[in-house]
Amino acid sequence: MKISVLAATAMTLALALAPVQAQQSSSAAKKPAASTKKASAKKPVAKKAPAKKTVPARTARAVEAATPVQTPTQRLSEAEIAIAQHIHTGKIQCELGADVTVTADEKNPGFFHVATGKQRYYMHPVESRTGAIRLEDIRAGAMWLQLGNKSMLLNQKLGQRVADECVTPTQRDFAAQMQANPQPSLLDGPAK
Repeated sequence: MKISVLAATAMTLALALAPVQAQQSSSAAKKPAASTKKASAKKPVAKKAPAKKTVPARTARAVEAATPVQTPTQRLSEAEIAIAQHIHTGKIQCELGADVTVTADEKNPGFFHVATGKQRYYMHPVESRTGAIRLEDIRAGAMWLQLGNKSMLLNQKLGQRVADECVTPTQRDFAAQMQANPQPSLLDGPAK
């Protein structure tokens, strides 16, 4: 009798667990199918670009006619235009055999084309507190600095000099005068 009670209990458990095992095996069979569905869902779907809205030509012409046109020269202050009068132009020899060519823009007075090697800049004068003459190309991050005795081309983005010791005949004469008549040092005492 003990065996029959044990057998009956085992059979009851087996019958009770059969649906659970069947469910687990069917869900295990579905998982690979689900992963293939996910893989197919990951494929990129071509999306249509939204239609671009264009402004009618008549409207564009009306806006252009009503908008005041300002030339680059009109954007410069009177002081900056005065600075432009003192810029040395032409092919200027620099150290290490380099040269910089500074050319005034005929269409826009006060603006200059500055070139060295393959580098080209479109510069305009900028006021400085030190009195040095500066041309800048803000977009390219370049600056042409013109002192009394030399000029240099700087790349402000990279923080380096592109060309140094650039000297025109006028600057060469000024440098010779500085050597012949040196200015007193700030560290020297007052003259007696």
